Amino acid sequence: MTAATTREREHARPGLAYLVRSWPRLSQTFVLDEVLALERLGFPVRLFALTDPREPLAQPDLARVCAPVSYLDGAGALTDHLRVALASPGRYARAAWFVVRHPESDRGYHSASRTRCLTFAVRLARLLRSERGRADASAHLHAHFAHDPALVALLAHRLAGIPWSFTAHARDLHQVPDAALAQRVASATATVTCSRAGAERIMRALPERLRGRVRLVHHGVDVDAFRPRPAGAGREPGPPRIVSIGRLVEKKGFPDLVEACRLLRDGGHTFHCTLYGDGPLRDDLAAAVGRPPSLAGAVSLAGPRTRRQLLPELQRADVFALTPFVTADGDRDGIPNVVMEAMACGLPVVATAVGGIDEIVEHGVNGLLADPHDTRAVAAHLAALLGDERLRGRLGVAARRTVVERFDARAGADALAALFDAEPRRTT
Repeated sequence: MTAATTREREHARPGLAYLVRSWPRLSQTFVLDEVLALERLGFPVRLFALTDPREPLAQPDLARVCAPVSYLDGAGALTDHLRVALASPGRYARAAWFVVRHPESDRGYHSASRTRCLTFAVRLARLLRSERGRADASAHLHAHFAHDPALVALLAHRLAGIPWSFTAHARDLHQVPDAALAQRVASATATVTCSRAGAERIMRALPERLRGRVRLVHHGVDVDAFRPRPAGAGREPGPPRIVSIGRLVEKKGFPDLVEACRLLRDGGHTFHCTLYGDGPLRDDLAAAVGRPPSLAGAVSLAGPRTRRQLLPELQRADVFALTPFVTADGDRDGIPNVVMEAMACGLPVVATAVGGIDEIVEHGVNGLLADPHDTRAVAAHLAALLGDERLRGRLGVAARRTVVERFDARAGADALAALFDAEPRRTT
């Protein structure tokens, strides 16, 4: 294919409306990366978010996003309803009737009621209608997360006729009731998920006729940006460094990692473990670290960091550790991006085998796996790596190779591009 043909094809790519619950989110780098990748591939993208989380720290890469952002939670909802109802009374009535007939949408994991989601959808439909006639008008709507964003997208599809698809991730995937999940898959043209475990979860909720709509597309990682420390840059002096990154929420299992560090320290090992992240468990974790005999010299809570700030920390580290588990209400991880980023930096990983983690971490090959809550096994794995530089090196080289071969973000972006190129488009 010539360069001219490639450019012509890229110009023909459909405008994409991307819908998320909140934008921007520090921890949702997978959405940020996806938008940047699709824009590089020539898709005109417009972002819609239910709300602005107003987080105090933001990823610097947000400055590279060209897509304009519209928030759906502003004033003027009554006017939106009137305008959309008058423009398409039949579509409006059918969307409202759908909300009335499906109370299950208010069960399981959701942040907004189904009537509130209808109001979000009405505003989204009005904004999508206002694009009509423009060369870069949104021809396809893609939502991230199976809970509120997918319901809003489904309703916007009913109101505006725009075809839609969605990506399901972790908590949303496991806590949306089966009936609602199947309903959303049936309405969407495609359903994407980012782990094999997630795909299997969706399949179990679907009748046979819908299972072909589920696609597995890994998020992947920028393997050019996330690399091992430069050749010739020796290891910095000091005790071995363990790094962990994540939101300080229950499913991440940080108390188990702190306990494993206590066992490691009591076993006579010298090390330093730094936990990066913020969340509701911060005070509890600080108390666990300070519990006598204190771990203050061995474990520290370093707070949230941007991805650019974390890269040199990963390159200085010796081991990456993460000990998530499945909570009582079913919440769990898929394949955490931080695991991919650490492995791309050539770090061996110690993790618990939960969600999609064992899809990327192979025990004894590129990392070491333990059962959830098995803090003694986690401590033993950390001790094995801290005490054996050759083992760290062997697993770290394999970790980097795994990510380059199977989790390169460019492959994920190409798969999504092919999906969107093949999707039906709104033509009016």
